[in-house]
Amino acid sequence: MTDVLIRGGRPWGLAFPADLLVRDGRIHQVGASLHAPGALVLDVTGQLVLPGLVDAHCHLDKTLYGGPWIPHSADDSLAGRIANDLGRRAELGVPSAERAGALLARMSEAGTTHVRTHTDIDPSVGLRGVEAVREAAARSPVDVRQVAFPQHGVLTNPGTADLLAEALRSGVEAVGGLDPAGVDRDPVRHLDLIFGLADRFGAHIDIHLHDGGSLGGWELELIIERTKALGLGGRVTVSHAYALGELGDAAQDRLIQGFLDAGVAVATAAVYSYPVPPVKKLRAAGVTVACGHDGVRDLWGPYGSGDMLERAMHLAYRSAFRRDEDIELALEAATVGGARALGLPDYGLAPGDRADLVVVPASGPGEAVVVHPRRTLVMKDGVVLHN
Repeated sequence: MTDVLIRGGRPWGLAFPADLLVRDGRIHQVGASLHAPGALVLDVTGQLVLPGLVDAHCHLDKTLYGGPWIPHSADDSLAGRIANDLGRRAELGVPSAERAGALLARMSEAGTTHVRTHTDIDPSVGLRGVEAVREAAARSPVDVRQVAFPQHGVLTNPGTADLLAEALRSGVEAVGGLDPAGVDRDPVRHLDLIFGLADRFGAHIDIHLHDGGSLGGWELELIIERTKALGLGGRVTVSHAYALGELGDAAQDRLIQGFLDAGVAVATAAVYSYPVPPVKKLRAAGVTVACGHDGVRDLWGPYGSGDMLERAMHLAYRSAFRRDEDIELALEAATVGGARALGLPDYGLAPGDRADLVVVPASGPGEAVVVHPRRTLVMKDGVVLHN
């Protein structure tokens, strides 16, 4: 591979401009006025250099992106959206490798280099979603990790548990859960099954938790308990965690300490008017916070752009962040936090890290999030994708 010298940018986290020398797919050197005879020189003077963006929670298998506009037809209840998804996915050809591929192409253009996608697993769709996403990922530079996701329940949908095991056996990296109380009506048995599969296959866990209030808080306690008991710290994420944004300070503090002690991460998409976990409080305690799009133009909702800087802006806005140092927490969730939740090795802007980079014309992280400007350079594993 040809060496690439990225000249004159301002790497996030450094107080001064610096060059980055990329060699063999990795950041080889960071410093002022580097010399690299024969290297391809890319002048990004004055622009902000970020590590590749990480979408830590999306649904590639559901997307209608790249096709004709489909008016949304579901009511706003969880049951209504599930019914809309089940009732229309065959009619609209979902899951589709072509649609997933179109969304991945858009994500790549916007600087996303890693994605965790929750792929529906149920007896009616089998592993077709897993196969469609794999086909799309094989044609994309974006690293894609799948979660075997029981969107329509596990205990209430016989045959799903066996399919989750089959998906993990085939190489799917994580197993998901969905509202152990609200959907499956038996949180203890649901979580025992999901954690048992993760332990058996050495997989990560990422559980959708929409259940709110004290019920959701109790389910979070059960997740913390099981994570500790099985030694799965660093491999468990709770997505949405609406309850955490609704509980009082004392309950929040207790759960946040539990997340920290157990090594449980929180992922949020800050969607619509649903509660957002207290990002600032979580980060002050040292808990990993990640961010993602959730659905992008699918049967659950018509919104989403594939741009993780725009999604970070939504997170900052919903969190009422105004100061740059607070807005930067949203950027962290869309980069470093996502990388931690996914367990990505060699991620960042230091020598030895993979050369997954995105450059934007912004004065700093606050402006990058609020304005989410055009990407002037996107690099994946040292290869220039967009420039």
